Amino acid sequence: MPNIPQHRDPVLAQLIAAYPAFRDTRPLALGIHKLIMAAHPEIDKGALRKTLQRYTAATKYLKAIAAGGARFGLDGQPAGEITAEQQKQAADSVKERFRKQAEQRREMLKAQEHQTKLNQLVDKFKQR
Repeated sequence: MPNIPQHRDPVLAQLIAAYPAFRDTRPLALGIHKLIMAAHPEIDKGALRKTLQRYTAATKYLKAIAAGGARFGLDGQPAGEITAEQQKQAADSVKERFRKQAEQRREMLKAQEHQTKLNQLVDKFKQR
């Protein structure tokens, strides 16, 4: 068995250990939650829903959707295709996420520069 990293989410850790589509961050088949519930009745439905929401909102997953191609089932076999609309929506989400991160970095650098100038002024007045 491959060395699987530990996750904070035990449901995700279980899915990664059991299914290549999760391990390889491949686009999941639509309705895969039903297949998971059938195969793993011990998993709480609410916990699975939260896990799948986080997993499918991750940048790595969105990039896989934006690349297009097939979706995959629990058996690792193709199970449908990603539509052009889904592909565009994922690409737009990734772009927006990167834009927001760049904006946050710019704001942080601006705040650091401002703090540096304030510190220089304080040091200047301390010397008097």
